[in-house]
Amino acid sequence: MARRVLAIVLVVVVAAACTFPVSVESTIRHYKFTVVMKNTSRLCASKAIVVVNGKFPGPVLYAREGDTVLVRVANHVQENVSIHWHGVKQFRTGWSDGPAYITQCPIQPGQSYLYNFTLTGQRGTLLWHSHINWQRATVHGAIVILPKLGVPYPFPKPDKEEIIVLGEWWNSNVEDVINDAMQLGIPPNVSDAHTINGLPGPTPTCSSKGYNLEVESGKTYLLRVVNAALNEEMFFKIAGHRLRVVEVDATYVKPFETDTIFVGPGQTTNAVLTADQKAGKYQIAISPFMDTIVATDNQTATATLSYKGTQLLASTALTIMPLQNATPVTSTFADSLRSLNSRLYPANVPLSVDHSLVFAIGVGVNPCPACSSGARVVADINNVSFVMPTTALLQAHYYNISGVFTDDFPGTPRMPFNYTGTPPANMQTQNGTKVYRLGFNSTVQIVIQGTSIIAPESHPTHLHGFNFYVVGKGLGNFDPRNDPGKFNLIDPVERNTVSVPTAGWTAIRFRADNPGVWFMHCHLEIHTTWGLKMAFLVENGKGPYESILPPPSDLPKC
Repeated sequence: MARRVLAIVLVVVVAAACTFPVSVESTIRHYKFTVVMKNTSRLCASKAIVVVNGKFPGPVLYAREGDTVLVRVANHVQENVSIHWHGVKQFRTGWSDGPAYITQCPIQPGQSYLYNFTLTGQRGTLLWHSHINWQRATVHGAIVILPKLGVPYPFPKPDKEEIIVLGEWWNSNVEDVINDAMQLGIPPNVSDAHTINGLPGPTPTCSSKGYNLEVESGKTYLLRVVNAALNEEMFFKIAGHRLRVVEVDATYVKPFETDTIFVGPGQTTNAVLTADQKAGKYQIAISPFMDTIVATDNQTATATLSYKGTQLLASTALTIMPLQNATPVTSTFADSLRSLNSRLYPANVPLSVDHSLVFAIGVGVNPCPACSSGARVVADINNVSFVMPTTALLQAHYYNISGVFTDDFPGTPRMPFNYTGTPPANMQTQNGTKVYRLGFNSTVQIVIQGTSIIAPESHPTHLHGFNFYVVGKGLGNFDPRNDPGKFNLIDPVERNTVSVPTAGWTAIRFRADNPGVWFMHCHLEIHTTWGLKMAFLVENGKGPYESILPPPSDLPKC
């Protein structure tokens, strides 16, 4: 059967390091990701890091809308590996979603696994990254989904495209950083620097080179900006230039201009840059956003935009970054995002709701006799700190394995309080491996309510397996009587990861038309580690085309 299929389709084997052959039509794309250790120097020091195909960031995965992608991931390091294709809807292919112990057991040392998924109804930029422990720090890369052949961008085609991946760098081993913190029961050390395409640029302690983007005067460039950082939302700016935002999270938006992009971990933004300034060098910079008391490293990573022909020793025009707590900048950016909502790209917002949920998210404190302080910082949704199972949830669901999870995740907070005011006296959470069950094709509204326990924070929240519409947001406590009347049900932005404002709330809607088990969690890795996560169990519908596919024969074993 496989030979007959291969005989009737054109198969292009794309080496992960190669340039995408934009003129060649293809149906199946083959990649091989080999996970290895590599000695890498940053901040004038070296250490061994986990990488894919010897690259940091990792190789770019190129495909077209409608393509089937096959990625053979081979684990050649002495730790478990699992790869998540962040934002890919994975319709009926939950076995390829990637979060360890949710949809699969991790790939053990010396083993491999073939991820197999089809890119349906998506075009733009996404990312792939490790989804086990803190391995994402160095195991990540971009996914570029081009439109189908003959289908143009809904904006003037740029002259060139550039991928810009934002990240963080620790001088220490990242797994040691989080393990030490968990043993002590305290927050982990912040990163030593941010990176742009893997490079921090010159720092006060190291004069290493940074990424250079060369442009030609008068030409346009589509910048595919990916935030692969572990724990920080970022501002992105280019001195002297404005950017025209045209897409986020692989969905087109109504274009708008800005001088600052705000992008959280797991989010992507495509923006058109016009090289319309005088010849010279211009600073590209990223800096963290944090409008609470939690510390960040405050290290601004820099790169350079240089016009072709500029003198090597020419001075660089600098940019002024927003303040670390520049909440108005983040709000303006978020409020500017609207779905394109055109005939070809409609906004299919659910107008009725079958499940109306409220998720109160934040941090708490649990007793920890083994910790030096006697307590441990934890995170939760509706007062439940999620406990990772040792058998993958999807396997337990598919094979009806009992004792792995319960389906009694609370749809509303169990202890209502003034979420953004005085914290309750009891900051302890419950521990449990709980899922929330959804019928196939049911509609869901979730009000994600931030809390002020210990400290209010912005939470970039990611839902696997679906896109959702961001229908509303606000500061303070959600008002179920008055706030729904202000929801945007016409052209809300469609995303897979959304920032819940500090001491505020965000409302999202989606249709549960993808059977399987789907992770939902804060994309600040520390909050995920602490337990700010849960999963939806979406039941099969009627017939085979509304049911999850059987697991592949090489599915990793725990």
